[in-house]
Amino acid sequence: MRAAVFVLFAGLCAFALAETHYTIADKAFLGKQKDILRLFEYINQPAYYKDFVQTAKEFEFEGKWDQWTKPEFAKDFFHYYKYDILPQGEVFSVFYPEHLKQAVALFKTFFYAKDYETFYKCAVWARQNVNEGMFVYALSVAIVHSKHTENIILPPIYEVFPQYFFNDEVIHKAQEYKQHYWGTYEHENEIKDETYKGYTIQANYSGWYMNVHPEQYLSYFTEDVGLNSYYYYQNVYMPFWMEKEYLDMDSSYRGEFFFYYHQQLLARYYLERLSNGKGEIPHFEYEYPVETGFYPSLTYANGLKFPSRPNHANLYYHGVDGEQHYNFFGNYSYSYTYVQDYERRLRDALDLGYVYTPEGKQVFLYTKEGLEILGNLVQSNPQSPNERFYGDLQVFARRLLGYAYYPLDQYKVAPSALEQFETSLRDPMFYQLYKKMMYYFYQYQNYMGPYEKEELLFKGVKIEDVEIDRLVTYFDYYYSDIANILSVDEKEFEEDTFQVRARQYRLNHKSFNYKINVVSEKAVDALVKVFIGPKYDEFGREIEMEHNYMNFFELDRFKYTLKSGKNVIERNSLESIYFSKDRTTFLDLYKQVLTAYNGGEQFKYYPENKYYSFPQRLMLPKGEFGGKTYQFYFIVSEYHAPGESQFAQYLVDTEYSMGYPLDRPIEFEHEFFVPNSFVKDVLIYHKNSDKEFETKWSRY
Repeated sequence: MRAAVFVLFAGLCAFALAETHYTIADKAFLGKQKDILRLFEYINQPAYYKDFVQTAKEFEFEGKWDQWTKPEFAKDFFHYYKYDILPQGEVFSVFYPEHLKQAVALFKTFFYAKDYETFYKCAVWARQNVNEGMFVYALSVAIVHSKHTENIILPPIYEVFPQYFFNDEVIHKAQEYKQHYWGTYEHENEIKDETYKGYTIQANYSGWYMNVHPEQYLSYFTEDVGLNSYYYYQNVYMPFWMEKEYLDMDSSYRGEFFFYYHQQLLARYYLERLSNGKGEIPHFEYEYPVETGFYPSLTYANGLKFPSRPNHANLYYHGVDGEQHYNFFGNYSYSYTYVQDYERRLRDALDLGYVYTPEGKQVFLYTKEGLEILGNLVQSNPQSPNERFYGDLQVFARRLLGYAYYPLDQYKVAPSALEQFETSLRDPMFYQLYKKMMYYFYQYQNYMGPYEKEELLFKGVKIEDVEIDRLVTYFDYYYSDIANILSVDEKEFEEDTFQVRARQYRLNHKSFNYKINVVSEKAVDALVKVFIGPKYDEFGREIEMEHNYMNFFELDRFKYTLKSGKNVIERNSLESIYFSKDRTTFLDLYKQVLTAYNGGEQFKYYPENKYYSFPQRLMLPKGEFGGKTYQFYFIVSEYHAPGESQFAQYLVDTEYSMGYPLDRPIEFEHEFFVPNSFVKDVLIYHKNSDKEFETKWSRY
């Protein structure tokens, strides 16, 4: 749907917080929203709603092909369903080719429904008859891209599949409480809340129970439910497999977007590493044992454990010599060989300056569109000039590094954490892998060279000073509804009276203000961009900008009209449209929709959809009790009106690259630091709670 465009601006993307942007939901919208939410309840078992059961019995494919505008896609899926499809109860992963083909076929069946009624009835049928993971993925992608479900809100994925976000002991305890203690609440001696009629379970991160490597020390960040759901939704809004005709955006930004949001994710991770005394993201080579082990502490709904990786894992043995080879996993059995081949071909393309199409034609890289072409190549999406030759590097690398064993059957799989978008960020090897993949882009930018001073300079404009509030981080409790992981009978399903939630400490920060004092020789529109980056490395040595520019994380960008003379640009961190607040729980969202549907309090929704962007609470890295030094980088540039597409509008200015001006090498710092830019050192403090301090203006 149209909201998809906005969310795609990733590590960045969100919607405006301004109250003027909401819309009051009408009866038709509320009916759709209620329908969709019911489809996601207790997803690991059949639904017992009487209308679901009846609809699933009555819905037919054969002889009713006029229900789809392109019935050939519905026929493709139904052929899978009749003869060869992933059974219910098995684990689904988009990184397994047979699973993906079937999920795409199901998505297109939803997408080409002739009207909402057909879309919904088909979804109800699939809810009862299709593999649970495949259903949730295909339906989620269809909802955000179909014209029939525009602006419909997806429930938080960490409450749909709690087993992907909370450790084994949390899920086990929830099942135990439901089985043995329902209605007594006698066990709840530690966590009591008179306002909540249910069970509350304290949820820790994986490192507290089984930490096989110091890299897992950052689990409070890498396992944050908001961060992991953000990454999942980025891959729902722009799947790597999706053809451009299904994308609700100008797909000419697709490859660059893939690069930028992964680069920003790595930059933010590096900031968090520094706040914990750690340095650069480690480097690895496939030829040598991988030092970083990982124990996920997760279990699939069918009881299979997520595979673990030992320290000093030998990828060659695991990927080549140590596996049995089967026809249906022929390609995956040679993951080690494929990643070597694909990496070499990408490096060759960068050195040669061009790539080959399947017809043998050369496509030059070092042009204005070159970064976009490279992004499509590395992601291996349908807009890649040559998918077959340059290959699915990230798919095979995840398979190899995740250390999952090859199954005896294509439908009896136990994918690793790297092979699920919901859990990818939990594994420290994710960051090492994508750091390795970002080298292709850095090499490309090095060949393109630094920006000329004229490309950075905004003549007649100067930033004289910046004032920033005291910056403070803290941990606070966050509650997630995890009842969906439980098994219930028909009465329990319909009454939905059993409630259980997980309580978890999550990083947060106090909102802050900043003022940018700017002098301009004339009245002119400007683009303002704000970044945060490291000042010192883990040893306390100052990092020069020429070695540091790729480590800056973007906090905000916006258009501002400068007047002639002095200007004071005042901004609050909550105004950034590229971060989103915590999600409303599944249960509360459903209650709000149902209340409005029945004539109660109105329900507000946002056209741009604020629900799937980078977590606002993770905007700042964790500080220290005495203050941890970072630096803010500000630049005020000439504004250019963006194109007409919604995606261009949310980029604010498409004349510049997404990462401008911190996406090219810096040769001479005195030329990079133009008058219309400013660097401000800041201290980030960390407190035990949000009640120990007050925010006030301070100058450092």
